[in-house]
Amino acid sequence: MKLKNILLALALVSTVATACKGNKQAEEADEPEVIVGAAQTEKYLPLLKGKKVALFSNHTGMVDDKHTLDILLENGIDVVAIFSPEHGFRGDADAGEHVSSGVDEKTGVPIASLYDRNRRGPNQELIDSLDVIVSDIQDVGLRYYTYYATMIKLMEIAAANGKEFLILDRPNPNGMYVDGPILDMKYRSGVGRLPIPVVHGMTLGELGIMANEMGWLDDSVKVESLTVVPVENYTHSTRYELPIAPSPNLRDMKAIYLYPATCYFEATPVSLGRGTDFPFLVYGHPDMKGEGHEFEFTPVSSYGAKEPPLQDQLCYGVDLREISDDDAIAQGVTMAYVIDAYNTLGMGDEFFRNNFEKLIGRGDIRQMIEEGKSAEEIKATWADDVAKFKEQRKPFLLYEE
Repeated sequence: MKLKNILLALALVSTVATACKGNKQAEEADEPEVIVGAAQTEKYLPLLKGKKVALFSNHTGMVDDKHTLDILLENGIDVVAIFSPEHGFRGDADAGEHVSSGVDEKTGVPIASLYDRNRRGPNQELIDSLDVIVSDIQDVGLRYYTYYATMIKLMEIAAANGKEFLILDRPNPNGMYVDGPILDMKYRSGVGRLPIPVVHGMTLGELGIMANEMGWLDDSVKVESLTVVPVENYTHSTRYELPIAPSPNLRDMKAIYLYPATCYFEATPVSLGRGTDFPFLVYGHPDMKGEGHEFEFTPVSSYGAKEPPLQDQLCYGVDLREISDDDAIAQGVTMAYVIDAYNTLGMGDEFFRNNFEKLIGRGDIRQMIEEGKSAEEIKATWADDVAKFKEQRKPFLLYEE
């Protein structure tokens, strides 16, 4: 990466001594407002003038009530394409649902889906026509959340074709800590792209720099012109509340904070609430009856969950909505809920599906659960990974820890 661009990123960073809880809370506490990269037009518009631009973004790419796409177009930037991730440009597709390419109805800019049925990425003719790819999207800081993986794919395309790459950074709502095992790369997949812990605690700008400098892009390619416009007034202790739900089933901050503990049910027969008003905030199954599992819910076809697991079946389980945000953050990555469901259902190895290892990132966690290890014992096995990664990432952090 060009040294001047690293210096630009570092020079633009300003931090606060204490944490704020999103812009509204910052104002109430008389603390500086968190300003996302996309809001700092004076920093990046001059870099885009006279160039053909592709924008990687979705419905989260907002500055107040205006999308970054509109900001670029209003300022005369030649946006020739939109790259859209999982859930589509408008963010209304189900998890894993194939999203077709098309045209943005409001602006007429062509949309090239990066999550279509073939998943081949943009065609070479489009790539050849570009000068720079701009990334502006709100991530949630989990290894299995796919937005960062799509950005990395675009960085590889930029590197292989000599294109510039610009990241308009946004806060990580789970940026306060690091937890979980580092991905064993033999389990690399669409829900695990880099050798990082489940909760990596980095913004996309930081992660993009790290992946580029560590040689993690495929074939060890490197983006020669990578620029990050950092968030202002943000640190890794900032409790930042997202103004827009990043995807249909992560609807509030509690779901985002519990995501590192509940997502593994995607690789089991247990529902985590898709098809209800509280996805990722509950878990249950028709046979999970008994003490401690009195909560009832029935998944139905709905927005963001057209065919949810256990659709139209009465489930018994656990309601996690009363857990405080602080406690949800403090528990981090835990197998406690999975262990509870595994022990209650008594299904043995049939409880686990093949993608369990892809989500947790290691091949021995399933066996530990089957052997009766506690959640605390399992968490202890990745303590060294956490310490190793926190040291490894230090040179690439743009924000105070």
